[in-house]
Amino acid sequence: MAESLVCPLTVSRVSSVLNRNTRQFGKKHLFDQEEETCWNSDQGPSQWVSLEFPQCIRVSQLQIQFQGGFSSRRGLLEGSQGGDTLNKILDFYPEDNNSLQAFPVPTAQVDRLKVTFEDTTDLFGRVVIYHLRVLGEKVS
Repeated sequence: MAESLVCPLTVSRVSSVLNRNTRQFGKKHLFDQEEETCWNSDQGPSQWVSLEFPQCIRVSQLQIQFQGGFSSRRGLLEGSQGGDTLNKILDFYPEDNNSLQAFPVPTAQVDRLKVTFEDTTDLFGRVVIYHLRVLGEKVS
């Protein structure tokens, strides 16, 4: 059964934060399960989130909830294991709405993921995400 794989030991990084205001718009809001908080990127040509897991995982699904008007038309999921170079796992194509969107992931065993958001719907390249979930199972 798939479970949420992001835990307190998962190290996350983001491409940018709006006005460097990490308290209000920081990366921690991607995973806090709160409906009122979000990660808000600054402007730029593409935005990304990287995750380093404390152990190897098998990813089965990526879930993202954007704010409509600040989403991405095209996304790229990359992963690696043991410090190797990131490899493409999946291209995905989100809709520009406020719904939680789910993207099935072909079986990928990794300890590092990078989600890149390209071709944003915002004129300035900003992305707003309320929830980012990585589902799958831990590999023992």
